Amino acid sequence: MSLHTTLISATALAALPAQEVLIVDCRFELAVAGGDTGKGEQDYRAGHIPGAVYAHLDRDLSDLSRQAEGLGRHPLPLEQAFSAVLSRLGWRPGLQVVCYDAAGGALAAARLWWLLRLVGVREAAVLDGGIQAWQVAGLPLEAGEVQRPATSVSLRYDPAQFITDHQTVFEQPGQLLIDARAAPRYRGEVEPIDRVGGHVPGAANRPYSDNLDAQGRFKPADELRREFIAVLGAFTPPQVVHMCGSGVTACHNLLAMEYAGLSGSRLYAPSWSGWVSDPARPVEKV
Repeated sequence: MSLHTTLISATALAALPAQEVLIVDCRFELAVAGGDTGKGEQDYRAGHIPGAVYAHLDRDLSDLSRQAEGLGRHPLPLEQAFSAVLSRLGWRPGLQVVCYDAAGGALAAARLWWLLRLVGVREAAVLDGGIQAWQVAGLPLEAGEVQRPATSVSLRYDPAQFITDHQTVFEQPGQLLIDARAAPRYRGEVEPIDRVGGHVPGAANRPYSDNLDAQGRFKPADELRREFIAVLGAFTPPQVVHMCGSGVTACHNLLAMEYAGLSGSRLYAPSWSGWVSDPARPVEKV
């Protein structure tokens, strides 16, 4: 079986033998204006891709107890905690993983995809178009909750793939910070979640939504490559550091660049919510 390392179509996923793939439903809604962070899990139980297990952004793909450390709204889980999540979900080395959500990969399938790469797992892909693409293809859903046989794995993060130190991301010469938030938030015109709007001085803006076409699928790789090269200018992919509001949708840009053949960029994990946790840090608005 050929491995999928960035994106996979609904028809390609349907063709994979069930025993050779771990499908993870990552549907989630941010708690904005009365949002319900449990709705994604409820939607999963009501109907999901057959065989899929569920991963919750707040509980499984983040450690909210670390917010007070200035690490943003969705701090990375500790290595042992993420290893425990993968063990509970039934992951084992060499097993193909497919992540999906209902937002084109942005909440929070790309986050899980990136976390897997952070621990050295390459055979992970995001379902292109999310659960909507699966339904448009006329493929079935199943209700209830899936529990796979647990495994026991212990994995370590690659520290070269992310940054948590705020001064490093601001003062390091020779790097390009790319903010994945919508332009009005980047410009500081609105801010529905965090303490203040705006962006880290010097950061460029590439909204993650620009990675998708009108159907909610990723644009062709060559088109994404042209668009990102225009943002990068003289910078190379390893000089790029991605950020967003809390380190989640930035992973969508990481995925898009990888799919476009632009490998080696990193994540500023605390992102904007971590940056503005200290009022003394500068904020730029345009």
